[in-house]
Amino acid sequence: MNKRLDIGTTLTSSATKVMLLGSGELGKEVIIALQRLGVETIAVDRYPNAPGHQVAHRAHVINMADGQALRELIIHERPHIIVPEIEAIATDTLIEIEREGIACVIPTARAAQLTMNREGIRRLAAETLGLPTSTFAFANSLAELRTAIEGRIGYPCLIKPIMSSSGKGQSKIDHEADLEAAWNYAASGSRVDQGRVIVESFIDFDYEITLLTVRAIGEHGEVETHFCEPIGHLQVHGDYVESWQPQAMSQQAWQHARDIAQKLTDNLGGLGIFGVELFVKQDKVWFSEVSPRPHDTGMVTMCSQVQSEFELHARAILGLPVNTALRAPGASAVIYGQLEEQGIVFTGVTEALRVPQSDLRLFGKPVSYTRRRMGVALANGADTSEARIRAKQVASRIVPVKSTN
Repeated sequence: MNKRLDIGTTLTSSATKVMLLGSGELGKEVIIALQRLGVETIAVDRYPNAPGHQVAHRAHVINMADGQALRELIIHERPHIIVPEIEAIATDTLIEIEREGIACVIPTARAAQLTMNREGIRRLAAETLGLPTSTFAFANSLAELRTAIEGRIGYPCLIKPIMSSSGKGQSKIDHEADLEAAWNYAASGSRVDQGRVIVESFIDFDYEITLLTVRAIGEHGEVETHFCEPIGHLQVHGDYVESWQPQAMSQQAWQHARDIAQKLTDNLGGLGIFGVELFVKQDKVWFSEVSPRPHDTGMVTMCSQVQSEFELHARAILGLPVNTALRAPGASAVIYGQLEEQGIVFTGVTEALRVPQSDLRLFGKPVSYTRRRMGVALANGADTSEARIRAKQVASRIVPVKSTN
């Protein structure tokens, strides 16, 4: 569906209804953006009281990888638009739902299926579209993994589950002695399939970026592609800990990045925002991964852009005009739970928000883990260096503690 929608009135028979499959912190912000536009929202997640559940008109808890349960919920709610926000979804069911005309899947059911695991999207990028990538192979066992590394990939290399989120299960290894531990870690970090991994040669890049790419309907009804300014980010064990915008890069690298993102998103089709991850070394650019939805590193856009990635996604899927302009240099820094507890309390908020040009989001996740992302610090500055310093100051002043109640 590449068309504009008229927007009805929530909680009436005219309502325009959008269902989020996955309702974490990113889904929560999409729901807020949709509600500001008068859309009726339905939040679905695998556990109760997820962040998006707390702000949606209705909330449901199901196993979204269960195709029958997913179909039954969609038929019950009858949303106009379905927005997948995580990878572990029964995409075969989404393809059926789209084919039967029951609802529009964002950006398309095919895109959701291709990007739900690293194998589908990597084969599309490298083998079908001919985009530059690292050398890679897939393995179903430790023996296959060892053979692939010794025969083609070499050390150092990266080992990842074909399906995971937020960097879970990813390892960079330098020696054969680390191989078995990396294989076991990949299996433990997988969302669904615990018997298949991707192994990639290590690219000696200068930096990596997320290029938020928006497919939206233009003034004359055609689909147009818009690019946000590049977002630089720092990852630890494959998990984002900082991001900033804009990331400085050469004109040639910037053009290569847009060309790769355009070619990939044109193939995936549909409407909405895509988080295209790229490695950059001087003027050379390699494709890494893509998410057909808002990206965690893109949370910086809540302080750096005129319209955040969540507002862009909401507007694009409804067929409304978008504006990807930068407002000011900005940065984000993750706030971790630091505790294994339910219902933690955040102290230091007052001191944190005394940092100049700062803001934060606390996600409201009901259970904290030591390395679980529980919030994000945001800050602006005269440039990204100042913004990064301020964002890290904000994050460092937030101290989670056990509840005394």
